[in-house]
Amino acid sequence: MDKLDFFTQKCKHHHLKVTPQRTAVFKALAAAENHPSADEIFQKIHAEFPHISFDTVNRTLLTFAEIGIVDLAEGHGTPRRFDTNLMPHHHFFCIKCGQLTDFHCREYDDLDIPEEIRKKFSITSKRMVLKGICDKCRAQPPDSDTT
Repeated sequence: MDKLDFFTQKCKHHHLKVTPQRTAVFKALAAAENHPSADEIFQKIHAEFPHISFDTVNRTLLTFAEIGIVDLAEGHGTPRRFDTNLMPHHHFFCIKCGQLTDFHCREYDDLDIPEEIRKKFSITSKRMVLKGICDKCRAQPPDSDTT
């Protein structure tokens, strides 16, 4: 199933109208190669929809997260970022530049959830987040600013 069909079916299943604005938000998400913020999505679609507000874009993204079109990426300060990759994967977060990078690791996928956690919570998914300094930032001289 292609991405637009997935989007349309999810909206219909959750009784959401497939409006041009929602479609534009989804298309901007689908085209993103990173973990975009609501502001990044807003900037991408604002030229096509000059009357759309940031609040509308943000609420649309949160609705998409609620119905499973997109995931919220792990919180690392502001702004909130959205993950369009719904397949199992993990993240590396650079503490210097803030880049959030997807990676795949079968061993992390297969980690057992400790029994005390399974008893206390109902686990719906798992994702490992590694934090450190990315190659680009490590290559920078110590005194340079990467932002």
